[in-house]
Amino acid sequence: MNRAFSRKKDKTWMHTPEALSKHYIPYNAKFLGSTEVEQPKGTEVVRDAVRKLKFARHIKKSEGQKTPKVELQISIYGVKILEPKTKEVQHNCQLHRISFCADDKTDKRIFTFICKDSESNKHLCYVFDSEKCAEEITLTIGQAFDLAYRKFLESGGKDVETRKQIAGLQKRIQELETENTELKNKVQDLENQLRITQISTSPAASMTPKSPSTDIFDMVPFSPITPQSTTPTRNGTQPPPVPSRSTEIKRDLFGAEPFDPFNCGAGDFPPDIQSKLDEMQEGFKMGLTLEGTVFCLDPLDSRC
Repeated sequence: MNRAFSRKKDKTWMHTPEALSKHYIPYNAKFLGSTEVEQPKGTEVVRDAVRKLKFARHIKKSEGQKTPKVELQISIYGVKILEPKTKEVQHNCQLHRISFCADDKTDKRIFTFICKDSESNKHLCYVFDSEKCAEEITLTIGQAFDLAYRKFLESGGKDVETRKQIAGLQKRIQELETENTELKNKVQDLENQLRITQISTSPAASMTPKSPSTDIFDMVPFSPITPQSTTPTRNGTQPPPVPSRSTEIKRDLFGAEPFDPFNCGAGDFPPDIQSKLDEMQEGFKMGLTLEGTVFCLDPLDSRC
């Protein structure tokens, strides 16, 4: 393994300073993974990490898993590891946290760097596989480090503090976006649960007591099955009380029995009168309302 960068004044770099300070240099590679190391630098440290990740990759390859491809964006601010198609940032390694970078002279496809994790403060070794650009990628990281170090000396360290603040704000923005997404999912779940609850309880809620229907005269229909209700009608008046029937037969002043069409037998009246009585009785059963009407059956005496 070979240390990739130094701060010698006579060092010749591959890219212009503007390309790394104002933009970034992209590279494509395969990502073998990252592993924790005990030291922030050292040839033996990265060699053990490469050996460990290569062995783990061989096991995954035997199980049918392919080595994932990534895009590296190198600038004076750090090395970003992105998914090539979606451009989603998988790792953002700030340059001032990178302590070692090297490529393997025995296997020219492999290059690696060690970076201190911002959350756990552990040193992680990132290992990559590039068929043609392993050494070039290592030198580009070294050039970015050299430019960043010179800028640090010129600014007296203020630029590094500014980048730290920006990095902290970017991290906070990502956390807020994640929290926002989680809250949206929770709100959606609550809305779905509320909708299901309303659907399941709507039949029971809709079974409310119904007020009795009325006729065109705003009167409640009479039903011989149910007792007479004492509820006042909509016009505010109480219906007239229904006289209770006594088992004793009362007679009028002339000694005649009062006429009751519902107690008379079918054979006591002519067929035409009996049919009208039956029609009246059927009408009462169907809810016919005749409140406040005086009945007069004057022709009855002449037809009997």
